[in-house]
Amino acid sequence: MTGPVHGTWEPAPAARWEDAFLTGNGRHGALVHGDPADDRVIVTHHRLVRPHHRPGDTDPPLLADRLPALQDALLAGDRTAADTFTDGRPLRRVPSFHPGFLTRVRDESGRPLPATRRSVDFTTGVATAVSGDRTSRVLVSRADDVLVQYVTCPGPRVHLELDHRLDGAPPGLGTGRGVATARRTTLLTLRVDHPGPTPGHTGVTLVLADAGRTTVTDRGVRAEGAGRLLLLTRAVRHEGPRDPAEETAEEAAALYALAGDDGPAAAYARLLDRHTALHRTAYRRVALDLGADPEDRALPGSALLGRPAGPALLERLFAAGRHHLLSASGMLPPRLCGLWTGDWDTAWSGAFTTDANLGLQTASAVAADLPEVVEAQRALIEGQAADWRDNARAVFGTRGIVAPAHTDGTTGHTYHFDRDYPLHLWTAGADWLLLPLLHQDEADGRHDPRLTALLDELADFYTDFLTRTGPGGRLVFVPSYSPENRPLGGGGPVAVDAAMDLAAARHALTAAADRAPAGRAARLRALADRLPPHRVNADGALAEWAGAGLEDRYDHRHLSHLYAVWPLDAITPYDTPDEARAAARALALRGHENDSAHGHLHQGLIAARLGDAGRTGEALRRVLAGDFFHASLMSAHYPRRHVYNADAAHALPALLIEALVHSTPGRLVLLPAPPPGLCDRGRLTGVRTRFGARLDLNWAPGEYEAVLRPARDADVELRAPGLRRRLTLRAGTECRLAGP
Repeated sequence: MTGPVHGTWEPAPAARWEDAFLTGNGRHGALVHGDPADDRVIVTHHRLVRPHHRPGDTDPPLLADRLPALQDALLAGDRTAADTFTDGRPLRRVPSFHPGFLTRVRDESGRPLPATRRSVDFTTGVATAVSGDRTSRVLVSRADDVLVQYVTCPGPRVHLELDHRLDGAPPGLGTGRGVATARRTTLLTLRVDHPGPTPGHTGVTLVLADAGRTTVTDRGVRAEGAGRLLLLTRAVRHEGPRDPAEETAEEAAALYALAGDDGPAAAYARLLDRHTALHRTAYRRVALDLGADPEDRALPGSALLGRPAGPALLERLFAAGRHHLLSASGMLPPRLCGLWTGDWDTAWSGAFTTDANLGLQTASAVAADLPEVVEAQRALIEGQAADWRDNARAVFGTRGIVAPAHTDGTTGHTYHFDRDYPLHLWTAGADWLLLPLLHQDEADGRHDPRLTALLDELADFYTDFLTRTGPGGRLVFVPSYSPENRPLGGGGPVAVDAAMDLAAARHALTAAADRAPAGRAARLRALADRLPPHRVNADGALAEWAGAGLEDRYDHRHLSHLYAVWPLDAITPYDTPDEARAAARALALRGHENDSAHGHLHQGLIAARLGDAGRTGEALRRVLAGDFFHASLMSAHYPRRHVYNADAAHALPALLIEALVHSTPGRLVLLPAPPPGLCDRGRLTGVRTRFGARLDLNWAPGEYEAVLRPARDADVELRAPGLRRRLTLRAGTECRLAGP
């Protein structure tokens, strides 16, 4: 029987940029339309964001001297006290991520062009479009950081240019073009400057032709008689004191060096091999086979999306999610839109939102064996750690670190204030952002000193911040904010003792204690023990605020109060059954508010941790049947493909893995919540566990077989359908398990 299809295809070019096939290397991205008449590739780069506001506008507000008064007011029951807790600045949203430019290869021959079949191979990251004898292949090299387009039989006469005219491009952009030719090579440059003194970016494309002649035009170059064309492209954002012309010249020299002197075909083969060695190795580490019908597997992605109940669609989306997540992660982790946009007015600035979205997108990084994603997240954190320290000092008057809820990827300062969304008072972000790094350490069996230092700083923040006490000497977490919700009744969203804040603080202090010297470890654990417990409300549900008198608002897209269930393991059906039942009740009462994809998948991930297969399947079906996916298999934020957004595309593989396998350093759970009717049988291979073993799992109704390949000794508890036992694993010795 044939296996899953590791790619997707469509029988026509993309008419919308949202349907363009995606590839990338974690720095540069490409949206490939696949149109032989006008072969357009949108070039993106993680560093392409609009200029910042005026100097000082992105500094954190200096509020620490006013914090004690705010705490007094909140503790006295004033639910409006935080409504004016700002420095008076108007709301400043983070600057918007934007596309760079188009590379265009337009057919000028006037000949009729055959039908086009376009595809993308997830194992190589190559997007291909075939029309008769013309073939165009696009990749973004992970080895050489260059966008590569190789066109064979391009046509008797084609025009090549760089074009900045994309959706929403500001009218005040300044542009400048350059064309330099030498024999069969042409260097195209396009300078794009923002209005005002801040420089923008430059696109640089080196064109190699194997034959024929080239002619310079007012916008680019015309190639006639070429049998093969190779385009090598980079985008350069101009920032800092360097001369943009000097930076552009350096990039051009690098492209010439990559091209070599052995012609387009040999250069493409060389670049492909170097890239594929990295991309294929990463992509192939984990795979999912649900035994789909071969005829369904052969369908184009758009046709599969019309069959949302079939295993072939889940296989395809799992594969696409891995490819997209890997392709978007490198110098930074994925943005709200991954690494791709064709619009200068990207929703929510195409930024990183850390109060749910980024955590959902990177949730599979460790289990799905993508350390590239973990390292991208580490790069974001370490690049902003100094700003996080500024946040702690300016807003809270403490040592340590506080992560922002929104960042454009350059500054980590928190300055987002709105009465309905006072995100500068949310403090749990650093704990969630550090979690993949912690899980990677667990899987690797090490204590990375870089993470240890960050955990120590986070513990310093909580040590300095948690100074207010209540009855019985319990600490009071004040101010406290549960993103992006608020208690019922009057008053604002800032209150005391939000469940997420309590869980994050308890986890952060404990994680730091696990790596600290004995004396400091004891002090941190004692502080964690003084935090109030979760509260169960009158509905029998785990309350969103532990403080009495704060009633839950159930119809909301965020599930911050269940942070202790997922992504943490602080509440489980095995260790804390009473709290797990209260969490399950809270999940059952949660509504869907605006029907956002991240809300559905968040519910599914929590249900899987609680062992609720039915609710896991319900969440998954809502996403599959809600028309959330474009033909590119990138997702949308809302149903009917409204608002391009990577949350569902990147989080769906995490949900499927969590439903089939979950591990902690001391436990392995097999088949905790396989969605009925969607994952009744199959094979999942290569999963990494947090106790240092890789796992292959086969399952069918009433039976399973698992193979563990431990890299180190471990003693873990096994939980499987109808089974609980201890496993003693020895490094290098394969362990086979079977059931019922």
